[in-house]
Amino acid sequence: MAHKSGFVNIVGSPNVGKSTLMNQLMGEKLSIVTSKAQTTRHRILGILNDEDYQIVFSDTPGVVNAAYKLHETMMDYVNTSLKDADVLLFITDTIETDMNHKETLVKIKKLKVPVLCIINKIDLSNQADLTARVLYWQEQLPSAAIFPISALHNANIDQVWQRILTLIPENPPYYDKEEISDRPMRFFISEIIREKIFLFCEKEVPYSCQVEIEEYIEEGLLIKIRALIIVERDSQKGILIGKRGEMLQRIGKAAREEMEQFLNAKVFLENYVKVDKDWRSTDEKLKKYGY
Repeated sequence: MAHKSGFVNIVGSPNVGKSTLMNQLMGEKLSIVTSKAQTTRHRILGILNDEDYQIVFSDTPGVVNAAYKLHETMMDYVNTSLKDADVLLFITDTIETDMNHKETLVKIKKLKVPVLCIINKIDLSNQADLTARVLYWQEQLPSAAIFPISALHNANIDQVWQRILTLIPENPPYYDKEEISDRPMRFFISEIIREKIFLFCEKEVPYSCQVEIEEYIEEGLLIKIRALIIVERDSQKGILIGKRGEMLQRIGKAAREEMEQFLNAKVFLENYVKVDKDWRSTDEKLKKYGY
């Protein structure tokens, strides 16, 4: 059997379950997941390897109308993923009545590569409403194969997986067969912290945070990590630290526990908070933080 390799890129509106689907397909948590929109900021590659294939899954930020320079960068990731896909997974859900970003939907309709339309969150719907959603997307994307699923409960994921395997082209592997992502370990550590900020903090604070790993040192069975959390306002810094430092401690404890599972090692984590005013709104600062 000839070896298969290809890019399977996942796009859709915020909070429809793109990261949850990617993690299920990978069998590994690479993308952070919260109930809040616009959690994912980067394009994250997950590399799934087998003797006969290498599938490069690509999780992307939710499609948005840009309000910050950061949003513009996020949309650049989405547009790139439309251009280099061998297979596109367009994910919607049973709640979304229409895609919020018309320009992206127009681009998807013009694609020459196979498109799988994934209708997520069937566990939150009834048969009549789900049937209406299927008929709607069949009309919008007549060339796409429709797959109703629940990514959270791993329902019908196998059907998606089998279709992907049939569509991946014959190619040699693009990455070393030992790799599971193109991102370094420090990136995943910073994302774990950012996920906990989304879980514990409200309103604008999580969206204003950027996490930088200043120190990552392995000392035998112990890993020492020093993380800097950047916010845009002094008021956000106060909220993030909390009364007597309780919020920062809560975030740190939850992040450290997940890091220890992810790294299979004991972790000593230090978190600090710094203000970098309006970092989301300038090209220079976005480049500084890897966007």
